[in-house]
Amino acid sequence: MDLNHLNSALASLDAAERLKYICSQFESGVVFSTSLGQEDQVITHLIARQHLPVSVFTLDTGRLFQETYDLLDRTIARYKVQVNIFFPDASRVEAMVNEKGPNSFYESVENRKECCFIRKVEPLNRALKGARVWITGLRAEQSENRHNLSYAEWDGTHQLIKINPLLDWTLDQLLVFIEKENIPYNKLHDKGFPSIGCKPCTRAIEPGEDIRAGRWWWESSKKECGLHQETAK
Repeated sequence: MDLNHLNSALASLDAAERLKYICSQFESGVVFSTSLGQEDQVITHLIARQHLPVSVFTLDTGRLFQETYDLLDRTIARYKVQVNIFFPDASRVEAMVNEKGPNSFYESVENRKECCFIRKVEPLNRALKGARVWITGLRAEQSENRHNLSYAEWDGTHQLIKINPLLDWTLDQLLVFIEKENIPYNKLHDKGFPSIGCKPCTRAIEPGEDIRAGRWWWESSKKECGLHQETAK
């Protein structure tokens, strides 16, 4: 499919229409990865409300907040959707922890990226196997790495089309929609956590800080875990 044509079509639609349009263009192989963040909860809501044929999955790293698991339960109960859960390979986690300890990610960027790869990237690769379209909750406003994204992009790593239906949404727009539609969300958002990942790698942010400042806060580099690294570039 021509990405320029696809981007032009998506640009003229709202988020719900973008999702519906994508499903009309691809009869199968459309998947959505949810981290249960605010953006992803909105997308889950739009998929469920329109009864779209999208396969939904999430990655359980083994080190998530209890509030995230609670939200997963509430989301499944509310929307009656199947959320497929992908775990990291146990033998690789065991080898890493036995060799370097349970908190090796604090010691270097290399160690942190290794942990992210084992707990996130490799399970994602399995989850995306055979998919044709990958829907994400990326927004341009989230970080400088994401300012130049498009609604539809080619992901060379996974050999599929990546769709960002909320790309042009602001945080205020997102929060208003969540409140209006009574969408379930992670209670940590009310405690200063705008971006929520693994528990040891996420903290609340201070007033005025960037919304991604609480992720891997001990690092000063452009902070991505590798899930969206190619597209972010």
